[in-house]
Amino acid sequence: MSKLPGNAGASLLGDKSLDFYRDPVIFCQQLIEKYHSRVFLCRLLNRPTVFICSVEGMRELLCEKSTIFLKDPTDLMTNIYGDTVVTTNGEEACLLRLSLNSLFSGTSLKSSADYISSVCERSLKDLSVSGQPQCIYSVFKRLGTELVLGLFLNVRVEEQPEVFQEIMQLCTEHWHGLISAPVKVKVPLWTSGFAKALDARSKLMEIIKDKLENDKQGFVGSLASLPFPNSGSAAQHLLLFISALIPKALASLLTSFTLALGGPEQRDSRREALHDPDHLQRILLEVQRLWPPFIGGRRIAEKDSTLSDFCVPKDYGAVYISYFIHRDPEVFQQPDSFLPERWSGRNAGQEHLLCSFGNGTRSCIGSNLTDIFLKEACRYLLKNYDWYLDPTSQDLDYKWLPVSRPTNLPSLSFTRLDQTISD
Repeated sequence: MSKLPGNAGASLLGDKSLDFYRDPVIFCQQLIEKYHSRVFLCRLLNRPTVFICSVEGMRELLCEKSTIFLKDPTDLMTNIYGDTVVTTNGEEACLLRLSLNSLFSGTSLKSSADYISSVCERSLKDLSVSGQPQCIYSVFKRLGTELVLGLFLNVRVEEQPEVFQEIMQLCTEHWHGLISAPVKVKVPLWTSGFAKALDARSKLMEIIKDKLENDKQGFVGSLASLPFPNSGSAAQHLLLFISALIPKALASLLTSFTLALGGPEQRDSRREALHDPDHLQRILLEVQRLWPPFIGGRRIAEKDSTLSDFCVPKDYGAVYISYFIHRDPEVFQQPDSFLPERWSGRNAGQEHLLCSFGNGTRSCIGSNLTDIFLKEACRYLLKNYDWYLDPTSQDLDYKWLPVSRPTNLPSLSFTRLDQTISD
């Protein structure tokens, strides 16, 4: 066992949180080069923290030693969403997962397919009508919002437009407070973002509780009937499922997909993806590899342990950085290149990478539903449109926090394939 490269610095004065949040990619790249290691020590959130930027370290953290490195019970996600399958640890997390699993598998999953298809068609059918470039990230975020509110809350924009708008606005206010400083302040003419988030949370919880009590259909009805450890657990989970976090993540992935496959040079790849589900799967894996919607995740060491043969004392933090894990040259050749063919056959790195996407004991419980939605939206685009950047020269650098997306929202022009053929 070896000592971790780097240092944690002095309490408060040595904290590097601001440097990290300004640009996590540049921050980690500089320290990887400085310490010649993809695992290193720094001080984050005023806690000595191990940064994991390798596939090997990620596999240990999320899979092999998941019972040692636990979710932080004091983090902001817990304060905002309460005890959910995302924020709890140990047996409680396992029981919550068992309770919820039936809603994200089998017949429940299949019953969502028709609605997902209708949402995609309604949201994407007019991309070429105006003849003007589209801010595609905003289109996809709205699409994701329609999906989660329709599936999880039985609120559909075509049936209840005013209710939909109200809940969407509350979810936005709630999200903005989640990423603001946790200070609850109200003075005349000004209210802190966190205070607004708590107000929005209260209003959302009233709507959710009313739905759980009175709506017996669909996901809401099924959720209300599940055995949870306490009476408020169903409402807390529903708040998480309808949060703005999910539409932003879906919009991130779909935006990256359209950028990667845009332009005439990708026309053959688009046609192949439409007719070959395996090729579409390879493209989506490569999109997630290069542009993961979340920068990573954080854990706390419950006892002394090791990661990549480095000593990690009890109470140290551990942060895995997906951007660099997905570019680990030990696993991925030409790590910065978009190469869907790397996923052909049984790629030795695939199982490791998928852990970083959320597999292991804390895998995303809605990953299958997300996969269905992404493929449905992508197939609709591939079947109906050609698209390209408009204007062709745009700044496509990404920001990575709190959810990744191009810093400057890109605009694309869409042409229906039937129009292209007739022309």
